[in-house]
Amino acid sequence: MVGLLQPVTFNSEVYVNPKCKPSPVPVPVIDLTDPDAKTQIVKACEDLGFFKVVNHRVRPDLLTQLEEEANKFFALPQSLKEKAGPPDPFGYGSKRIGPSGDMGWLEYILLNTNHHLSSTKTTAVFQQTHAIFREAVEEYMDEMKRMACKVLEIVEEELSIEPKEKLSKLVKVKESDSCLRMNHYPEKQETPAKEEIGFGEHTDPQLISVLRSNDTEGLQICLKDGSWVAVPPDHSSFFVIVGDTLQVMTNGRFKSVKHRVLTNTKKSRLSMIYFAGPPLLEKIAPVSCLVPKQEDRLYKELTWSQYKSHCYKTKLGDYRLGLFEKQLPFSLSNV
Repeated sequence: MVGLLQPVTFNSEVYVNPKCKPSPVPVPVIDLTDPDAKTQIVKACEDLGFFKVVNHRVRPDLLTQLEEEANKFFALPQSLKEKAGPPDPFGYGSKRIGPSGDMGWLEYILLNTNHHLSSTKTTAVFQQTHAIFREAVEEYMDEMKRMACKVLEIVEEELSIEPKEKLSKLVKVKESDSCLRMNHYPEKQETPAKEEIGFGEHTDPQLISVLRSNDTEGLQICLKDGSWVAVPPDHSSFFVIVGDTLQVMTNGRFKSVKHRVLTNTKKSRLSMIYFAGPPLLEKIAPVSCLVPKQEDRLYKELTWSQYKSHCYKTKLGDYRLGLFEKQLPFSLSNV
């Protein structure tokens, strides 16, 4: 029997603003085998910060197997799942998102992808499951790392970024601080009168995120005009999301996109997100070949560890890139 979450006491902030009426938007579809993929990916990163990837060469049976095994974990008795929690941030969590009071209608596991760093909570997750789950997770992580690096390599080539692998090597190296998150939004006994937040609006701090979900709707992205649009689900494809770090490194040319998940259906939703992050001590700043002059750089230099720590202390919907932004050398009030 699937262990359902107890109802969360939501305040008014977690209900969807009725003025935001989501509607489908044509999501750019990128075939990674297409010679024009370079141009298409850069345009999508500039215009939307979001696109769909097809012909990704990830085995369909791996996706099916991992989804089945993840559902088995979330169907475990609550007492067994909680042996892998509370999250530190790795491990199992339920309803509470981070340490700053954000709540959602979901449960999740966050797994460390770096085999060179031990995580007791990641180990605890695998102790509650069959060995096949761990094997599927590790293969999936390798595939997501490959795909993330491929996308970043394409960006490097199209933007003529030097030195070579300036972006992609941040994910390739063994010190890369990447992680895999599995979000489970349980089914509801009744369809709610109002759309409720499963996961509140936010941007992802890392370079890029690679997302896959089952065929349950709920994902939405925010356009530049502030309107929210629904993203039709597609369990056979992946969605790539531009993160804050890539926005900084491209000096704002690429935009990290706000996104959220709504729960207004009786059908459960399962999503898997690979966050491609740089090493903790990596210095993050606009790439010099894209912005040669210091005065043209919109962001100052920070380490990934500094920014990650800052994000962990904020609420989901906070504007966090202000930490990177340079202070203007004069007061706007004097202009």
